Amino acid sequence: MPKDHAYLYLGSISEARRNNELEDWRMSHKQNILCKEAVEDAIRKGFDGMHLDQDCARSVIEEYGFKRVGWVLAATLQQKKEDGRFSPQNKEWAASTFIPQSDRNHDFTVQSHPAVLDGFVNQFRKEQEQLQMFDRTHCTTMTGQELEGKVLVMSPYTLKESYWAPENQLWLAGGGFGCSPTAAGRAVYATCLGDGEHTRWNREDFIGILDEQHLPAWAQSKLDELRPAQQEQTAGPVMGGMTME
Repeated sequence: MPKDHAYLYLGSISEARRNNELEDWRMSHKQNILCKEAVEDAIRKGFDGMHLDQDCARSVIEEYGFKRVGWVLAATLQQKKEDGRFSPQNKEWAASTFIPQSDRNHDFTVQSHPAVLDGFVNQFRKEQEQLQMFDRTHCTTMTGQELEGKVLVMSPYTLKESYWAPENQLWLAGGGFGCSPTAAGRAVYATCLGDGEHTRWNREDFIGILDEQHLPAWAQSKLDELRPAQQEQTAGPVMGGMTME
């Protein structure tokens, strides 16, 4: 199971200023730069001119974690989206991660040869796929959708890495202004299908509504327990929050 690493700030520098989180942004930005340099160093050491060492990406993941390495790689491919040496699949993967656009993103753009870096991205994605996490390919869009009563997929970037497991990603939305596509509020009160935790999230913490064809049998069993109780429940939600980072 992945372990937790240094905090990754997901917002823009302007958002950090508004929220009095500029020091958090600076520390995260510094880690992004160090991660970028680690990727370049791993490629430099792991590429023999023809082949990339099969454990090249793993060493950087172990040092900086899936979240930050994925962030740096996705940001890099977004910066170089016109470069034909990156595969369409990797470009599509990178585009699925929302990264606030900023001139400062160039600070952690990996400058290794694109064809070799593309192989590194392949390795990273293969390592991440072994975790069997849900992603956008398992979802239908939330845009314009009422969420109450639906199974939502938590973004891996919302969870601490130590909680990266598919059973921690599936949540049954129970209410809150964030369930409505037209409400100004963001709050979504939901129950985790993995352990039954009931807590508050924001609408943007989820990447989509789970496509029913990808619903595991264990999750269906939990839904069969929760949905009747949810319909009868009148009390307010109990606050938790053990997984948010």
